Amino acid sequence: MKKAFALLTIVMILTAALAACGGGGAYDCTDEFGCVEVPEGDPIRIAWAFVVSGPDETLGTDTKRGVEMAASEKGQIMGHDIEVIGEDELCNAEGGQTAATKLAADPKIVAVVGTNCSSAARAALPILCKANIPTISPSNTAPDLTAADRPADYNCYMRTAHNDLVQGKAAAEFAYNFLGVRKAATIHDGSLYADKLQQVFAEEFVKLGGEITAQEATEPTATEMGSMLTRIAATEPEMIYYPIFIAAGGHITSQARNTPGLEDIYLMGADGMFSPDFWEAAGDAAIGMYHSSPDFAAFGSAYRDFLARHEATYGEKVLAPFHAHAYDAANIIFAAIEKVAVDQNGTLYIGRKALRDAMFATKDFQGLTGSLTCSATGDCADPKIAVYETFNPDPANWNPGADPNSDPRKIWP
Repeated sequence: MKKAFALLTIVMILTAALAACGGGGAYDCTDEFGCVEVPEGDPIRIAWAFVVSGPDETLGTDTKRGVEMAASEKGQIMGHDIEVIGEDELCNAEGGQTAATKLAADPKIVAVVGTNCSSAARAALPILCKANIPTISPSNTAPDLTAADRPADYNCYMRTAHNDLVQGKAAAEFAYNFLGVRKAATIHDGSLYADKLQQVFAEEFVKLGGEITAQEATEPTATEMGSMLTRIAATEPEMIYYPIFIAAGGHITSQARNTPGLEDIYLMGADGMFSPDFWEAAGDAAIGMYHSSPDFAAFGSAYRDFLARHEATYGEKVLAPFHAHAYDAANIIFAAIEKVAVDQNGTLYIGRKALRDAMFATKDFQGLTGSLTCSATGDCADPKIAVYETFNPDPANWNPGADPNSDPRKIWP
């Protein structure tokens, strides 16, 4: 009897020890938002929401490749492969809502890298955050997405891209201090990104002592810009700042050069049309065009190594400004999963709130784009902005900031 009791005691102790070490028994998920269960042998599913069709598709293709490379180079997380899926957010509110609805319906998705466009983010975030899916964008830059008074249903959101409070100020300083411009006009296309960025530029330009002669608006699908450009010409600006997207930006650039009074003024865009597709759309009218964009030269040697791997993988150079930001965003997700996931008999349990909190707690993360630390409202970037000038707009030779003779060429700072 004593031997039987002793044997039972040993069995109970071993069972308890196995359970404490992740062996045996059902896992009790105590996470407030629930857990994603990844069975043994199944991959960890990460999703993207980018614009991968239409005139702005290079923006999304560029960031999608950044996520793919991060996943491929990471290989596995705690013995599980990484599966990358995605949805087209179309760079508009309707697309963002549709993409988010599809992704939120998939209980296996652990986190989302996206969106590209701030207008899409505004529609997507209430859906993704309601589903408790942490979301980190490589290219949303609208200030209100991470403002102190942002809506409560943005609470799952952060970004590795710069805030346009930084980019708009940099563009204004370049225009006023470097070019010597004192009178400028702006154009936006109604998108959250463009409207906010041109407004930041205008306010900062006025603070420096400049005058904003006109603030015009167009549609993203508009092709005839003559009337608007004529109105702007009547105000006699020395520069037009139009931080919009590729299609409309190409039409404005080509038609401005044929508008009396605007033939020789400075033209400046931003990262939304910093792409070889813009060169194709604008043609030779893009010669002398300025763009504000991330300062690739400040990213360091790890970024240059990434560029070499990218070209070896895809057979071409990068297409737009935010590939490295997407790479960093994905790796922030991977690092957070490793911190919070629980392995029980090969099955991973990833607490949704724990994952979100771990991502927001990112501090001094050494990414391609710099040392990243996330604020309480999701600004994680180490923002570095430069201005580039186009000299020979041949899309086949797109090579931004790679060396002092590259095209487009970094000219400031």
